[in-house]
Amino acid sequence: MKLHLPVVSVYTVPTDAPEADGTLAWNSTTVVIVEVTAGDATGTGWTYGPAAIGDFLRDHLAPLVEHRNALDIPAVHDAMSRAIRDAGRPGIAACAISALDIALWDLKARLLELPLARLLGICRERVPVYGSGGFTTYHDKHLAAQLNGWVHGQHIPCVKIRIGEDRGRAVLRDLSRVQAARQVIGPEAELYVDAGGAYTRKQAIRVGHALAEHGVGWFEEPVPSDDLTGLRLIRDTLPCDVTAGEYGYDLPYFARMITAGSVDCLQIDATRCGGLTEFLRAAALAQAHGLEVSAHRAPHAHAAVSAAIPNLRHIEWFHDHVRMEDMFFDGALDPKGGTVTPTRGIGHGLTLRTEEVREYRVA
Repeated sequence: MKLHLPVVSVYTVPTDAPEADGTLAWNSTTVVIVEVTAGDATGTGWTYGPAAIGDFLRDHLAPLVEHRNALDIPAVHDAMSRAIRDAGRPGIAACAISALDIALWDLKARLLELPLARLLGICRERVPVYGSGGFTTYHDKHLAAQLNGWVHGQHIPCVKIRIGEDRGRAVLRDLSRVQAARQVIGPEAELYVDAGGAYTRKQAIRVGHALAEHGVGWFEEPVPSDDLTGLRLIRDTLPCDVTAGEYGYDLPYFARMITAGSVDCLQIDATRCGGLTEFLRAAALAQAHGLEVSAHRAPHAHAAVSAAIPNLRHIEWFHDHVRMEDMFFDGALDPKGGTVTPTRGIGHGLTLRTEEVREYRVA
C-alpha cells in the first residue's frame, strides 16, 4: 500500500488565560497537524511548536514519504532522519519527523483495522495520568479551581504546578503557592512541581528541602535540563524524584541523561523526540537502566504508546494540550478516575474536526 503526499496544516489558538512557567510566558499555542493517506485510510499526527515546523514538513519531509510502503514505518523514519542531517536534528526538524511518524502509525493501525494500542501490543488496558497546569500567572482562586477540578472533580490523584517564577527570583511566592496547592488537594493526593530550569544548583537544593515539608514527590527540571551534573547533584541530595527529558530530540540525548544518573524518571515527548518510533526506543533504553518513563504533554498522542511499554509511570494531562485536543478532535479520552483507556476505535481513535477549527488555521 503506497503513501500519498502528506497534507500539512497549522493552527494557533489563544490560551484561556495568560500562562507562564519559571522561564517562559505565552498567550497562544500552535499545533502543526499532518495527514497522510494510503488507499482509503488517513492517519493523523501532530506536534506543538512554531509554524515553521509546517514549512519544514512540506518542503523537506513530505516528498520523502510519497510512494513509500505505508507499513514500513522504520524505513520511512530512517529516510527522514538521514535527510535532515544538514538541517540539524534538534528543534524544528525533530518535531516535524515526530508529527509525521505519529501519523504513519495511526495510518498503519487504520489500514489493519486495529486500535493503535493493540497494534503496538499492550501492557495495560488503562493508562495513568496526572493533571498538569498551575501556571505561575494564575491567581490563587484560579489555581485552586484547576486543582480542585482534577482531584475532587475528575478524581485524578496526582497534580503538578509550575514554580521558579521570574527565573527563580520569587522563591517565597513559589513556596506559598505550593502550600496553597497542598491545602486544596489534601494530604492524600500526590503533588508535583516543575521549575522549568529556573533555579541554580544550590538554590534548587534549598527549595527542594522546603518542598519536602509539603510532601512534594516530583521535582521537574530544578535546573536547566542540559545541566546533567547539576541534576545528578540535586537527585543525590533530595528525597523527591528529580525528573527531566522533555527536550530530548534524539536517542543519544536520552542516553547521555540516563548514563549520567541525572533523573529518577525519564520524561519523553513523542511530539519532539521523533514520534512513536523513537519513543519506544527511548523507553526501552530507560528500562535497560531500571528507570520508569513519563510521557510529556500531548496526552492523546501518547495514550496508545504508553499502554504498550512496561516501564511507564504516567502521562502528563497537560492543560493547554488537553484543551486543544478536545477542541480539534472527535474521540478525546476521559481521564476520570486518573486513567484513560486507549483501546477504543481504530488507530489512535481521533478524527480531526476540520471545519470546526478552521477559524484558527494560519497555514
